[in-house]
Amino acid sequence: MFRRLLLKKDISLLLSGAFDESTGLRRALSTFELVSLGVGGIIGAGIFVLTGHAAAEFAGPAVTLSFLLALVACGFAGFCYAELASMMPIAGSAYTYAYASMGEFVAWIIGWDLILEYFLGATTVAIGWSGYVVSFLKDFGIYFPEKLSGPLISYNTDLHSWHLTGNIFNLPALAILFIVTTILIVGIRVSSRANTAIVVLKVTILLVFITTGVFYIKPELWHPFIPPNTGTFGSFGVSGVFRAAGFIFFAYIGFDSVSTAASEAKNPQKSLPVGILGSLAICTVLYLVVSLIMTGVVHYSKLGGAAPIATATDAMGLTFLSPLIKIGAIAGLTSVILVLALGQTRIFYAMSKDNLLPPMFSRIHKRYRTPHVSTMVVGAAASLAATLLPIDIVSELVSIGTLLAFLIVCAGVLILKYTRPDIKRTFMVPWGPVIPIGGIISCLYLMAGLPLGTWFRLIIWLILGLIVYFAYSIKKSSLNKIA
Repeated sequence: MFRRLLLKKDISLLLSGAFDESTGLRRALSTFELVSLGVGGIIGAGIFVLTGHAAAEFAGPAVTLSFLLALVACGFAGFCYAELASMMPIAGSAYTYAYASMGEFVAWIIGWDLILEYFLGATTVAIGWSGYVVSFLKDFGIYFPEKLSGPLISYNTDLHSWHLTGNIFNLPALAILFIVTTILIVGIRVSSRANTAIVVLKVTILLVFITTGVFYIKPELWHPFIPPNTGTFGSFGVSGVFRAAGFIFFAYIGFDSVSTAASEAKNPQKSLPVGILGSLAICTVLYLVVSLIMTGVVHYSKLGGAAPIATATDAMGLTFLSPLIKIGAIAGLTSVILVLALGQTRIFYAMSKDNLLPPMFSRIHKRYRTPHVSTMVVGAAASLAATLLPIDIVSELVSIGTLLAFLIVCAGVLILKYTRPDIKRTFMVPWGPVIPIGGIISCLYLMAGLPLGTWFRLIIWLILGLIVYFAYSIKKSSLNKIA
């Protein structure tokens, strides 16, 4: 059994297509479109929703430092993703990389974990999208019923208890998930064009906010830059900066989704590293500048609402800009949902091709050449989660899932550097083992700053994954043919 769990795909077989043959997926994405895909996945809930909450609850103006801390871990992981993507340019992302470097069992763990990253990520952003739409409609005198725009379940962090809210379901979140699911089924080219158009719109609006907001900054609002700790770990002070870094970490996961589209890239070995690192660099600059301006024009304690950038715009007295900002936020969050849902369906596709999931997840639509069944499953499941769960619980689960995925990718690069130095790499992580080791350490550190309840929920999720693996996946696995 132990040997069975360590069996791996041979990388040469991966590159030859022996495990990914006749995918039916259409190679249609250019380097620019891959960068756009990454930006589409990164610029969303992190900057339009979670930045304000992190500043108001954990870090104050030092949320900018939190983004820098998160960037360190993301930068390490980004380099590692780029190297592995240049070696194994096929669908599957961290799942495929773990399979080749650490065996099927670890690959299953990371594939199961990636469901938290992508599926719950799409859920989180859909909830944020709902908040912005409700706020936008309110500006025009249209009041959306709270019972149709909030979760059924709420969590009290002080009492560590769950309770029913009395809401019916989150209708706006359901609507956007239905629209995104339809777009993804129609095809990768349509999805990519829709994403690119949205990316141009939201980046333009963010640039308008930056160039306008810089004239309204009140430096006194940045003092103290790191508010004193309240006596509770993670509530301001240095610990709050680290807590916020773990909380907003999921804002960076869009670059991971670039690698999930490897089977649909025109020239994956060259364009994937550019798409991953290019999108990460662009979005980091935007995150840092926007967070500085937000906390410089309005006191951080007022940024905890559903639309913090709109709050900052109102504080500047530029109320005419508020609807424009909300339109940008709605468009931005839409592209993130699109990218995350796309990533999840491609993970399911890769796992199904290896027979670790039922074959329906790798079924390709005859006309649109997309995994339509898995897309519908992801859309339905995300809709259910968006209806049931509050955004804070879901976002913390996404963050810890993302950190675990990044940690395993960094470990995979380290292992393959010594076990398979013969494999051609069109991109190599610089400075030898320093960056992979740094990625492992930084991810572990940020994970340690997340609440104990989030760890418990992660452990429960992984236990459920083990049950599925030993009850179904290990019996059906493609590796049974070579074991």
